[in-house]
Amino acid sequence: MTLTFIGHGYVGLVTACILADFGNNVWVIGHTQEKIDRLKKGDPIIFEPGLTELLHKNLKANRIRFTLDYDQAIPQSQIVFIAVGTPSTNGGDADLSAVFKVAKRIAKHLGTEFTTISCKSTVPVGTNKKIESILQAEKGRNTSVAVASCPEFLREGSAIYDTLNPDRIVIGCDSKKAADLLLELHRPINGKRVVTDLASAELIKYTANAMLATKISFANLISFFCEKTGADVENVLDAVGLDKRIGRIFMDPGVGYGGSCLPKDVRALTRMGFNLNINTDFLENINDINISAQKYFIQKILNNAKSKKVTIWGLTFKPNTDDVREAPSLFIISALLKNKYKISVYDPVGISNVKQEFGDRIKYFEDPYGALQDSSALIILTEWNEFRQVDLGKIKKTMRHPLIIDGRNIYNPDLMKKLGFKYYSVGRKPIK
Repeated sequence: MTLTFIGHGYVGLVTACILADFGNNVWVIGHTQEKIDRLKKGDPIIFEPGLTELLHKNLKANRIRFTLDYDQAIPQSQIVFIAVGTPSTNGGDADLSAVFKVAKRIAKHLGTEFTTISCKSTVPVGTNKKIESILQAEKGRNTSVAVASCPEFLREGSAIYDTLNPDRIVIGCDSKKAADLLLELHRPINGKRVVTDLASAELIKYTANAMLATKISFANLISFFCEKTGADVENVLDAVGLDKRIGRIFMDPGVGYGGSCLPKDVRALTRMGFNLNINTDFLENINDINISAQKYFIQKILNNAKSKKVTIWGLTFKPNTDDVREAPSLFIISALLKNKYKISVYDPVGISNVKQEFGDRIKYFEDPYGALQDSSALIILTEWNEFRQVDLGKIKKTMRHPLIIDGRNIYNPDLMKKLGFKYYSVGRKPIK
C-alpha cells in the first residue's frame, strides 16, 4: 500500500518505519524544513533504541520519504494517518488545534480513489466525528473518504518492539471498507484485533493510560503508608502482585509518572468527565498523588542534603528515551533551585533537552562520576541500567558526603549499609 503519516514524533516515525519495512510505500509529512532535511539524511531527531538503523534501512530501500508537501503524498495514499500532538491546554483539555488543521489540509488534497483517514493521535470521544465533518465539508466532489480511530499503545524506549508485538490492535470505524483495509495493513503484526466503533476506540486509549497512571499513583500511596509505619513497600507490592487478579507490572513506587502521555491524558479524561457531568474525583486524586510523590521526595532531599551541592543522575521521565516532557526531574530541579541548591546533572541522552529548560542555572556532565565531584548527595531520578551496577566504592570516594537519595529504589539497602552510605529510598526504611 501507499501510506502517509502526518507527524514524525515517537508514534508517527516509528510506525512509519515499521510499515515501510513491511514493504509499503510510506510518506511522512512534517511542518519544518529543518527537521525534514534531518530525517532525509537518516537522523530520526528523537532517541529511540533501534530507530536509526530502521530509518537508514528503509531510506536506502526508497520505501520511506519525507516532505512538507501534502499534494505530493496525500492523493496517492490509500491510508493517511494523523499522528500529531494533542498537548494539554491551560485548562487541562486536549489541544486539538493541530488535528483539525491537518484534517482541513488533507481534505483539500485527496485523490479520486477511496481514502481512509486514520487518527493515531490521542483524542477525546467525538473528535473523529468532527474530523469526519471537516473532511466532508472541505473535500472535493469526486472524492470518497472514511474516518477511523487506530490508537497506539507503544512505550517510549521500547516503541519498535511494542509496535511489532502489541497486546491488541484497536480499529474504531463505521466503514467496513476502511476497517478491512486497516486489518489488511496490520496483517503481519500479531495481537488481538478489536474492531469497534469510533467512540469506543477513542475511550480505550484514555482508559488504558488512566489505568497505568492509577497503578503508579496507588504504588506511591502505599509507599507513603510504608514510610510512616516502617513497612517495606517492595515487600508489600511483591506480595500483593502475586495475586493474578492484580499483578505487579507498572505498580512501581518512585517519584511519580511523567512523559507526553499519562499526565495529559489523565487531565483530558478528567475534563471530558467534567464536560459530561461525570464525577471525576477519582481521576483528580490520581494526579494529586502523583504530585504528592514528587513533593515527598523533594522534602526528603531538603531534610537530608544539608550541604547544598548535589548531583542528579537521570533526567528523562523513563529510561531509553530522551523525552523530558513533564519529567519529575524538571519539577524537582526547579524546587531545588528555589532553595538555592547548586546542581550537577548527568543523563545518558537527555542532557540537551534539559538544557533548553534550565540553561546555565545547572551544570551538565557527560560522565556520571565527574558530576559527583565534591557533591554532598547523589539523587537518582531515572532507573537507567547503567546506574544499577556502578562502582559504589568510587562513588563514595568521589563525593563529599556518602549520601544517596534514590527515587527509583534501584539499590539494595543492606548493601548500602554495608558500604557505609546514608541511603534514602521510596517506601523503605532509611539507612542512616
